[in-house]
Amino acid sequence: MKEESIFREAMKLGLTVFVAVCVFAAMTAAPVRAEVNLVTAIQEVAKKNIPTVVHIEVVEKQQIENPLLPFQDDPFFRYFFGNPNRQSPRNSEREIRGIGSGVLMDEQGHILTNSHVVSGATKIRVILSDGRRYGEESVKVVGTDPKTDLAVIRIVDKTPFPFATFGDSDKVDVGTWVVAIGHPQGLDQTVTQGIISAKHRRGGMSDPTSYQDFLQTDAAINPGNSGGPLINLDGEVIGINAAIVSSSGGFEGIGFAIPSNMALHVARQLTSTGRVERGWLGVTIQDLTPELAQSFGLPNIKGVLIANVFKDGPADLAGIRQGDVVVGYEGREVLNSGDFRNQVATAPIARDVMITLVRDGKTMEVKVNVGSEKKQEQALLESTRDRFGVVVRAMTDKESRRLRMSSGKGVVVSRVVPKGVFGRAGIEAGDIILQIDQQRIQSPEEFAANLSTLPSKQEVLLGVVDHRSGQSGFVRLTTP
Repeated sequence: MKEESIFREAMKLGLTVFVAVCVFAAMTAAPVRAEVNLVTAIQEVAKKNIPTVVHIEVVEKQQIENPLLPFQDDPFFRYFFGNPNRQSPRNSEREIRGIGSGVLMDEQGHILTNSHVVSGATKIRVILSDGRRYGEESVKVVGTDPKTDLAVIRIVDKTPFPFATFGDSDKVDVGTWVVAIGHPQGLDQTVTQGIISAKHRRGGMSDPTSYQDFLQTDAAINPGNSGGPLINLDGEVIGINAAIVSSSGGFEGIGFAIPSNMALHVARQLTSTGRVERGWLGVTIQDLTPELAQSFGLPNIKGVLIANVFKDGPADLAGIRQGDVVVGYEGREVLNSGDFRNQVATAPIARDVMITLVRDGKTMEVKVNVGSEKKQEQALLESTRDRFGVVVRAMTDKESRRLRMSSGKGVVVSRVVPKGVFGRAGIEAGDIILQIDQQRIQSPEEFAANLSTLPSKQEVLLGVVDHRSGQSGFVRLTTP
């Protein structure tokens, strides 16, 4: 009997311990995600997020050259029409109106949108879903970042605003259901649905100085959707709608959104400082081809080739060499040059990062201290001078007026090394370079950045204006 009593007490104690363990496990376990009801999910997402999406109207003033000005010295024109150009102004002004969307980030009224929606605007008006309107006296541009096509504006009002919840775009999978909300063609609070069609898209844009890592979606996006949110079925913003690929100008099933992780990183810097400071390693890179991957003994084309290392830059000081292949960054696989640039750009300045690379068939890790993008621009200009034998500067307003060109378009060649690649191609000091291949050039920094991405022995077509005759044409050269 005594043994039976002891056995019963032990059983009771064991059961008590088991129940306690189960309760503790239930309390500490991660919450189980509720099943999504596809019948009502989009309705719930729309109901939750429509109040956080705003309609943006902008007005931009542009200077238009007098269309009669080129004929002022034409005797035939003066015979029939006199010479009104002597009295008429050289330029006139016109207003261009545009629309876009945005999403409220916090109750203080900060709005995340696209840079191309608000850049250059002289007037901005914001309309909320409840009908409240805020004119230019209440709407301020906090900051813009053309390289990611993002901007933050703010409604100055003490009233708290509804705001969206942002999700982790890195966890989004291809095939995930998404909802787009915006104002296409001015149609307020339009909701469309689709899926994530692909990740890590460049969006068909050729500017190598931009930071692009788009989510591709077939949720309908049209003009006016720009800056609006792309939302998962949990009601979280996982992208900012930015562009479409279309031959008609309307939606054809291919839309692009800026991932929320990139958007939030940029938005927080714009909100705190009004500008974006990016990390820099001091290298130029290029994507791997199947031939290059084979020559380096790599199993696939994932990774990037180090095409050039800037002297005394962070990578140079860390021992990275030209010809190394970067295959990993901070323990994460590197997919391509765009992926690598984006990861480095978001790294905090002066932080050590671990780079995994392949050299002479051997995998190794190198620790690099991240530098500032400010030094990048100077390094690129010096690299352009040393590699291509050319120095350029921004065009002055006087030069723009003399050549009847838009201000800020193109760069002026200030110095050419006769035996350099530009000198041998016939480029002279004073000539104006408008484009490199299909990419228009608007600043010396953009000029240098475009050239830095070009591999050796590649033919390049330059759009050039001759400083003597004013005639424009194309010059072909081969990169050194």
